[in-house]
Amino acid sequence: MNGTHVWLAIGLTVAGCYLVKLIGLLVPAQTLERPLVQRLAALLPVALLAALTAQQTFGTGTDLVLDARVAGVAAAALALVLRAPFLVVVGAAVAVTAGARALGG
Repeated sequence: MNGTHVWLAIGLTVAGCYLVKLIGLLVPAQTLERPLVQRLAALLPVALLAALTAQQTFGTGTDLVLDARVAGVAAAALALVLRAPFLVVVGAAVAVTAGARALGG
């Protein structure tokens, strides 16, 4: 990909982001006040974060991988189920991932 194509891709991305923002500003207020839209807006960030976490945990490139990261996410999930504070959840995930990596090589 030469320099012209890169700048074209950057320009199209900028224009696309601007148009998405503009469309969001043009949505009527009545639409945003609907219960379904509010419920979806509340759940969308959670769904995106879950998808990102799953992709980062189970994927490497195009391959499905089960390694120490899975153990760390499982430990974090268990800590969440036990209603542990956020720092304990993160600490458990880090400790279990590090331990699994140390044991697994």
